[in-house]
Order: sequence, then C-alpha cells, then structure tokens
Amino acid sequence: MELPGLGFAVWMFVCLCTSVLGYPNGKVREACASMIPCHGGSPHPSPEHTITVNRTEFKPGDNIEVHLSGPDFEGFFIQARDAEHLDSPAVGSFVLADRRLSQLLTCGHTKNSAVSHTSKAKKKFIKVYWIAPGDAPKHVQFLATVVKKYRTFWVKIPGPIISQPDMLSPTTPLLATSDAMSTSYPVSYLSKPFSASGCGRTKFCIRNPSNCDPGSASCFFLSFQQEGSSVFIEMSGPSEGYLAFALSHDQWMGGDDAYLCVNEEHHVHVSTAHLKGRSRPLLDSENVLEDVSWRLVDGVLQCCFRRSIRLPASKGRFDLDASYYIFLADGEASEGGLLYKHRRQPLITDGLYNVTGFPRDIGGSRSPRLIKAHGALMFVAWITTVSIGVIVARFFKPIWSHSILFGKEMWFQVHRMLMLTTVMLTSISFVLPFIYRGGWSQQAGFHPYLGCTVMALTIFQPLMAGFRPSRHAPRRQLFNWFHWSTGTTARILAVVTMFLGMDLPALDLPDPWDTYTMIGFVAWHVGTEVLLEIHSYCLIRKAEVIEDDRVQILQSLTSAEAEGHLFKQIVLTIYVCGNIVFLIAFLIAINQI
Repeated sequence: MELPGLGFAVWMFVCLCTSVLGYPNGKVREACASMIPCHGGSPHPSPEHTITVNRTEFKPGDNIEVHLSGPDFEGFFIQARDAEHLDSPAVGSFVLADRRLSQLLTCGHTKNSAVSHTSKAKKKFIKVYWIAPGDAPKHVQFLATVVKKYRTFWVKIPGPIISQPDMLSPTTPLLATSDAMSTSYPVSYLSKPFSASGCGRTKFCIRNPSNCDPGSASCFFLSFQQEGSSVFIEMSGPSEGYLAFALSHDQWMGGDDAYLCVNEEHHVHVSTAHLKGRSRPLLDSENVLEDVSWRLVDGVLQCCFRRSIRLPASKGRFDLDASYYIFLADGEASEGGLLYKHRRQPLITDGLYNVTGFPRDIGGSRSPRLIKAHGALMFVAWITTVSIGVIVARFFKPIWSHSILFGKEMWFQVHRMLMLTTVMLTSISFVLPFIYRGGWSQQAGFHPYLGCTVMALTIFQPLMAGFRPSRHAPRRQLFNWFHWSTGTTARILAVVTMFLGMDLPALDLPDPWDTYTMIGFVAWHVGTEVLLEIHSYCLIRKAEVIEDDRVQILQSLTSAEAEGHLFKQIVLTIYVCGNIVFLIAFLIAINQI
C-alpha cells in the first residue's frame, strides 16, 4: 500500500509543479486560445492597464500601432481577434518595435499572430504594430493579458475595436510617402499577392525553392515581364527587414546595379542602389522607378515596380536587354532604415541571363560551386573512405591476413588505397575555398583553423607510415600508438570541422536536419566499432590460453579472431551501405542549396 501511495504523491507533485510553472521567457504558446497564464489562481477583475491604437479604421495590409501601458508589469500577451467572435483564433500578424522587450509567437496556423514579453524585467509601456491580413474580419478587437506579479494578473483586457469602413473597398490603394529616406518613392498598397502562372511563358522568373508559390512562407520569388520599352518587376520573400536583387557581371558583389524593398516603420520603401565591394549599398537619390506597390502580410514582403529597359542618363543603372548574373538577398533592417548584412549567402543564378529575352523559369544557388565541391569532397573523404579504411585495418586484419592483393595482404592494400584516397580528396577540397575567397576567410570562425589542422594531420599520417618499423622491431608498438592516435585525432577534428562548416553562410545546409544527420552518422560509426569490439572480445575469451607456449597463445588468439569472419563481413557490408546512405543524403542536401 505504501508504494502506490508514494507513486500517487510523486504524480501529484509533478502535476502541481507543472501547473505553477511560470513563463519568464514569454514562450506562452500554451495560452494561445485561453490567454490565461499557467500560474494557478484566478485573474483579477479590474484591470489597471490600457490598450490604445493610432487609428480606428483599417484596410487589408494596413499597419496599426498598438500600445499597452500602465503600472509596472512583468509579463504580457497581446492578440487581435474578430470582435464579433472573441473566442475565435487570432487574426493578423504583428511586427516588433523593440526586440529587447517583446517577441513574436505563432498561435494556430498564423505566423507572428501574438506578442509576449522576453523576460521578467519591469516595464510600463509596450509598442507593437499589427498588420491587417487580406481576409481580415469586418471588426477587430485587441486583447491583452498582463501579469503584474506571479499571482496578480488580468486576462483578456479589452482594447479598442477597429473596423473596415463601409465606404472603402478592401482594395482601395493606400498612398504612403516617407520623409525618412530621400531615396524612397511613393508607394501604393498591393491588393493581391503575386502569381507564378506566367513564369516561363510570359515572364522571366527566379524561384527558390524551385516551383514554389510566391507569397508562401518559404518562397523567394523574382520576376521580370517586358511591356514595351519597360520591364515590370516583382519581388517576394519571407522577410521583415528587406529584400533586394542585383544585376552583376560576375558572381561577386561589387560594381552591381541593385534594387531594394525595405520595411521601415512598417511601410515598404523601394530604392535603387549601387554596390561597391562588400560594403553597404549606396542608395540613389534619382527616381527611375514607376508604378511602385508593396504588400506586407504574415511576414511575407512583396514589392513591384516598373523600370525602363534603357536608362542612358542614369548613372549606375544597367540596361535590361543584356545578360547578367542575378542576386537575390534578404536580411534585417533597423527602424531608421539601416540595412544589416544578410545572414546567409544570396541566391545567385548559375549563369548569365537576359531578363528581356526568352522567358525562363529558373532557380539559383545560395552556395558557390567551389564551396559545394569543397563540402562534397570532405563528406566523401571523412564519411566514407576514411571510416571504412579504419574499420578494415582494425577488425579485418586476422580475416584477410592470408589473402594477397598485388603482392601484399589484402587488408593492408584496401586500407592503404582508402587512406590515400582520403588524402587526395582532402587535399583537393582544402584548396577550393582559398581559390574561391582569394585568400583567408575572416568570417568563418574556427572552421578554417580546424580545417588546416586536419589537413596537416592528413598529410602527416602517410609520411609517418612510410617510416613504419618492421613487424617485430622494438619500436613497432610505439609507431602503432602514434599512428592510431594521429588518425583518431584527425577523424574527431574532421567531424567537428564538418559540424561547424555545415552552418556557414557559404554552405548553409538545412537546419536542424544537418546536425541531426551528422549526429546519426557519428552514432552509426561508433555503434559499429563498439559492436565489432564486443565481438572480438568474445572470440578472444573463447581462445584456449596456454601459458607455457607464447607462440601457441598467439596462434590461438589469431584463430579465435578469424572464427567470426562471416559475422564481420556481414557487419562490414551493412556498415558500408549505411555510410553510403548518409553520404548520399548530404550530397543531395548540398546539391539543393
């Protein structure tokens, strides 16, 4: 009777602890529907805090400034809901004004549909922006939950109701100008999202991923459609900062003709710019764009404009009837319009294209070919050849010791062939980033330093093997220890180097898939080695130990090691197949970047 009672007590303790756990970091997705904090107790009836907005009428695509203010509070949770159905899911999306105090949450299927605190720090005022969706209800009300202290909180504090005016159509243009950027042009609200229906037939399109739908949460889209002596350009992608594309004569940034759509104060400004090297773009003051429109809904930024094919009087602008490499980048922007460096490699076309020529529907790559080749060769070397070579030398010497291949024992020839292949692949791969960068990369962290160390150990191994003492020489044991320790160190560092390299901007494999897959490979290799070690140990334990005759002992041990050759061959076959699967997975991921 005591054990069930103890179990019940433990169960109650866990439940009670779970129910009173707070959320000081603001990750309160569990409260999306009820907006009730998991603090226990009951909410207070008379709120001390108020919600205000800067306007009471809106149209789809408008942004509404929302304020939450009152006496000091620790936590908060803000949503917008259909005013006629307050129990319905949150509508619209928010944009932050201060990332130190607030963060975006996704409730239900709507991205960034709620805002919460980031810490328990005391605050009196919160400002955010609400973006009206295309399918917004007629009336929208803002609600807030505020936590003053752990047990003192208010739930669903009612805020103002904003409405779509009857006299305006949801597609009525919204004119907006900006004094903040002299290079911005008047823009109008884009009532409908872009369509890819004419790609490859009536307009030149670039899409990433291939064949994605512009406006989706993961699609980057750029299109050019010639209309007489001008080109109508559409650009779309998931970004709350900026989107930009550039026309270039090569695959390097510098001396390029760039066009930027920047989200500043929740209005999108379209600018032309000139790129010099890797510095920030130089914005132009001359207006060469027409019919500028934009749309910012659910974290997807879209803008379109028209430009003449030839602009002989405009300095820095390229004629659009020539062939160029095309860049497409995204990144963050400050409220003052300052553009930050893109966090990942821009999408770059694989060749020169004329956007006014034959309509095409193409993709691009976020990783240069040399860097792709660098990663692919490293994966082949350190996932396949070196791993199989180590397994063969460590566990198949007794089995293949009497099999001769080209005048040498077969295990040794296989091991040497695989290791020399590893040296060759690593050496070729090692020089590719230097060719691409033209020197040392200052922005790759520890990856190049570890890579140089691995390269040095890789070269040292065969050089050391060339001075291998004979089998019965006194220094053979010392050589074996150095050979094993150097190879093991190189393999460990190589795995760490690949871990770091997979998330660099030039070769940014899908995250967290890349990490989990690499962990899976390491577990696969270590598990195989442990299995074969256990198998070898069991065979040795079966050997008959004759203490008076050392030669006979060695013969018995060798015989015991050879007994399980069928099992080892099966394990080796399965291991090689598994390694090939991991290798193919990484090579496919590299090819799709």
